[in-house]
Amino acid sequence: MLIDVIQETLIDCLKLLPFLFAAYLLIELIESRAEDKTVALIHKAGRWGPVAGAALGVIPQCGVSTAMSNLYAGGLISRGTLLAVFLSTSDEMLPILISSNAPAGFIVRVLAVKVAAGILTGIAVDTLERRFGHPRHMSLRELCEQENCHNEEEGVLLSALRHTGKIFAFLLAVSFVMNLLVEALGAERLGSFILNRPVAGELLAGIIGLIPNCAASVVLTSLYLEGGMTAGAMLSGLLVGSGVGLLVLFRMDRDWKDNLLTLGILYGSGVFFGILAGAMGIL
Repeated sequence: MLIDVIQETLIDCLKLLPFLFAAYLLIELIESRAEDKTVALIHKAGRWGPVAGAALGVIPQCGVSTAMSNLYAGGLISRGTLLAVFLSTSDEMLPILISSNAPAGFIVRVLAVKVAAGILTGIAVDTLERRFGHPRHMSLRELCEQENCHNEEEGVLLSALRHTGKIFAFLLAVSFVMNLLVEALGAERLGSFILNRPVAGELLAGIIGLIPNCAASVVLTSLYLEGGMTAGAMLSGLLVGSGVGLLVLFRMDRDWKDNLLTLGILYGSGVFFGILAGAMGIL
């Protein structure tokens, strides 16, 4: 069991490396060359951020949510855009549904609900924060000072590689612990908490979705295919699940109140749309 957990952890984390490096390289380039102009440009087009974020999140990888967490911590994207990515992130759900010969119509409806939930939640959050003036608490320059990102002597490339390695080690350690917990609990035991419990099923599935690991999407999708939960419960968990994106967010953003607000909105909206989809029979 331990060898399997180690192997799975290494594979999952290695998949994230290109996304991590791309995010940190972008941060280094912006911070060292044109932070103010770039941030102004992103903020100017920010109203469309949740739409683009929801579309990016559908890519079946944890890496997109990981990269976006870094960009949010540096003030480059809005909370609504980050939530849109988190809610639409599919992780391993899509490959599992396809390999299990799930109906194409069902897969399309699941993805459509996740994208729609991401866009609606993201736009609503951004609109409210613009109206009530919720400020971003950290700039990209402040993030880089906190993390010692940019080093004139080693250059942008080496600095990005160094920072990628530091966060990769952090993710490797935490993901290993999470995989051990999931393996110890077992999918059957998790399913017994959710089976035949309307509304409560969505609430509990959302909690499983909060597990900061791609394994959560595997457990949720597999349980649904085996009859261990309703489609609404599965959707709630998958909407809340954002892979290791939450881990990176809490690691990079030291404002825990802000992080908990993002977490609360993510959980509440994911459960809400899961219950709504289940009640309307969309899936």
